[in-house]
Amino acid sequence: MSPEPHGSTPVATAGKPPGQRGEDVIHNIGYRNYDGPRLGRGYARTSLFGQSLRGAYGLGRSARSKVLPMILFAVMCVPAAIVVAVTVFTKAKEMPIDYNAYVIQMQPVIGVYIAAMAPQAVSLDLRFRVVPLYFSRPIQRGDYVGAKYAALSAAIFVFTATSVLILYVGAMLAKLDFGDETKGFAYGLVCCAVFSVLHAGIALTVAAATPRRGFGVAAIIAVLTIPYMLVNVLQGILASQDNTDSIGWIGLASPGSLVDGLQSKFLDGKHAFPGGPPDLTSAQASVYALLTVVLIAGTYALLLRRYRKAGL
Repeated sequence: MSPEPHGSTPVATAGKPPGQRGEDVIHNIGYRNYDGPRLGRGYARTSLFGQSLRGAYGLGRSARSKVLPMILFAVMCVPAAIVVAVTVFTKAKEMPIDYNAYVIQMQPVIGVYIAAMAPQAVSLDLRFRVVPLYFSRPIQRGDYVGAKYAALSAAIFVFTATSVLILYVGAMLAKLDFGDETKGFAYGLVCCAVFSVLHAGIALTVAAATPRRGFGVAAIIAVLTIPYMLVNVLQGILASQDNTDSIGWIGLASPGSLVDGLQSKFLDGKHAFPGGPPDLTSAQASVYALLTVVLIAGTYALLLRRYRKAGL
């Protein structure tokens, strides 16, 4: 009889008497428990944030996943580069468009980008039911929501702020006033930050309501675009009737016009409301700021509630 391998256990082969040994054995290949460093929740949050941010631009994914975000990114930046070229070669005394106004006017492109990327961040996890794997350990629901929210906000900020940076570099090349342009650039970055956080919260809340990416894209476009178009129509009607006070209140009805009103009052910008009404009143500005805070906090709370239902 030949000796058995070290760490092996003989197993009876089916069809043979229990007392007779079979040829099958189970080998002990020496699995060991992991005894290396455990990086904990902080590392998990950072990794999830980085993965989600890269995914918003298709990085680390297939070439097909990179096409849409990169095309939209180019569409966002090319007009800014054209504005810079015109300013430099015509030796203009000021930029044809200020930093805040550029972001507001490019909202259709930004809206398409947000609608495409928000479901990418959360809907696929829900569809393929991998969310419980995240929550097994060590990450918790609040960590997941915070990382996704921060990642999409950062992605939108990069998407919008890059064009603002291009405008600022162009202003420096055109040798415009350094102090005024730097101040405008700083206000532009703040406008991008507020826009990004607000729209990221709304888009993620809508996307997390369905595991179907296509439904999420359509719903986000509807939520961001239809109210903005209706607000513009209503403001145009009110402007034709010289009802300038109501124009400001109507602007509360859509995220885009909400940011537009905020930047015109607090960030030294010019609003794009139809009819060119006066600036917001102090009461209107307070309501605009309060509603922005409520929407950001409310969407974050809704996301936390949504993921409490994703049981293990």
